[in-house]
Amino acid sequence: MLSKATPAPIRTAALFAAGVVLLTACGGGTTTSSAEGGDKADGFPLTLKNCGRTVTVKAPPQRAVSVDQGSTEILLSLGLADRLAATATWSDPVMKGLEKANQGVERISENRPSSEKVLDKEPDFLSASFASTLAKGGVAPREQFEKLGVPTYISPADCIGKDNSGGGDGARTAPLTMDSVYTEVRELSQVFGVPERGDALVKKLQARVAKATDGVDGSKASLLYWFSDSKAPYLAGCCGAPGVITRELGAKNVFDDTHDEWPQISWETVADRNPDVLVIGDLSRTTQTAESAEKKIEFLESNPVTRTMDAVKNRRYVLLSGQAMNPTIRTVEGLERVAAGLRDFGLAG
Repeated sequence: MLSKATPAPIRTAALFAAGVVLLTACGGGTTTSSAEGGDKADGFPLTLKNCGRTVTVKAPPQRAVSVDQGSTEILLSLGLADRLAATATWSDPVMKGLEKANQGVERISENRPSSEKVLDKEPDFLSASFASTLAKGGVAPREQFEKLGVPTYISPADCIGKDNSGGGDGARTAPLTMDSVYTEVRELSQVFGVPERGDALVKKLQARVAKATDGVDGSKASLLYWFSDSKAPYLAGCCGAPGVITRELGAKNVFDDTHDEWPQISWETVADRNPDVLVIGDLSRTTQTAESAEKKIEFLESNPVTRTMDAVKNRRYVLLSGQAMNPTIRTVEGLERVAAGLRDFGLAG
């Protein structure tokens, strides 16, 4: 959920001097590598398929810029803070356990930065969580960075089984699975030359999923996921990150009949579907109305339409970070919290 500028010539020269050349550049999946002689790092240049395109990285990045929080938290979790020149676009406090690592990385913008701000950091690699971030209307189209020799990478979770050609946040043509998130972890670890760290992180995430779902049968529970905005709320459709959580717990999303990632739906329709549990985004940003959980709950309990719902009358709320509601490694955090909520509400089977 979720200005351009022409770089000075000195920036262009510096970017090419970084020694990273893009042969063609985003769908997820296959990775190949070949070693060159001399002082080249083992396994490089590295070529991978990412979102239907081919990206080639000549050497492990040393001055990467991550322009979405989800991507940044993966890189920090892989122990790569010292190779991040900057980050941007944050909706939440950094994931627990990464505070110290994050302190040493410059944040050039709370929201999407201009391309000039990104290029000022002289990046040798650029990563993003969403296709819209590196497109017209976002930071800049990927081609703008590729022409300067900067390889770009977008999370496979935002393009595999997803149509981003329409408006809004896109629509899922197939349900998201955690495999797309695991692919992102592994591919980024390969790009930075630390594949063993990626494998270790994936195993840790898989173990947390297994623990969170053990013994939970949420088949009697219906859920609604509210990301942001009180006037025209963004609610989860069937098949994004909330869909992963819902399916893993055997529960039902009351809007599983829409494939839009975050459709805007009227409160009258929400009240008609009367979910058992409200999963509420607790965002620290202030770009829309009712971003924090506190503001959302205040709205729910005062609005004449929403206050009649069973979940509101019984205060069956589960609070999640925005990142836990997006397809990131924090989707696992969301799964853990929703599972705990179902247990607390006596809806876990």
